[in-house]
Amino acid sequence: MSAEPPTGPHVLVLGGTTEARRLAEALATEPTEPTTPTHPFPFPSPFRVTTSLAGRVAAPVLPPGGVRIGGFGGPAGLAAWIADHRVTHLVDATHPFAERMSFNAARAAALSGVPLLALRRPGWVPSPGDDWTFASDLDEAAALLPGLGAGRVFLTTGRTGLHTFAHLTEPWFLVRSVDPPAGPVPPRLEVLLSRGPFTLDDERELLARHRIDLLVTKDSGGSATAPKLAAAREAGIPVLVVRRPPVPEGVPEAGTAAAAAAWLYEHAARS
Repeated sequence: MSAEPPTGPHVLVLGGTTEARRLAEALATEPTEPTTPTHPFPFPSPFRVTTSLAGRVAAPVLPPGGVRIGGFGGPAGLAAWIADHRVTHLVDATHPFAERMSFNAARAAALSGVPLLALRRPGWVPSPGDDWTFASDLDEAAALLPGLGAGRVFLTTGRTGLHTFAHLTEPWFLVRSVDPPAGPVPPRLEVLLSRGPFTLDDERELLARHRIDLLVTKDSGGSATAPKLAAAREAGIPVLVVRRPPVPEGVPEAGTAAAAAAWLYEHAARS
């Protein structure tokens, strides 16, 4: 593949999250929609933006700018793509639990010499009335679950991790996802195919209709999926929370798309 000619700063956003899409919108060369929130930076943007999506969702919502879908083949493949496409800045805006991709991004940034920023929305914190139990990972969550005495579990840790709970034969599980799960799953499982966001009323109705007595979730943070926590609090339903893995050592973090855009503008100004 021939190298692309330089055309100003080129940002590669490792995406798949709301924050990644908002960052692409913030760096867009032109306003995207009349309903887009006030753009914090002047047009035209100096950046060329490419968002990379893993391809795990059949019909993703595409951000503005360039889009590529699929893996890179590990850190070396990502570093090669960065070099071939004249990437000047790398932003890891993947899901807070995409630990392998975050490691690959840190390694590729070191190999290629481009600055790397992790865009991570803040994690959740319990509120008064919450009954939370924490697990360090999915394996510990599956080990803790039988001891919590639940019979009807709303499992919201993602369809790709269902195999971790496949050996649990006693509880009944409810899973909600955009695409059907594949691979080993718990034997007593109901799947709701639906795309969020979901309102507080949606979550109240779901918990009541399915008589849920335990919510299992990852600490994904953000407001889009937080209503289920509020609904569980109101209903007195305990929550098993899987803690997020840390960002690779030495990688700076931003908590919002606006903060990430400000970091990019600052770095571009120094270049």
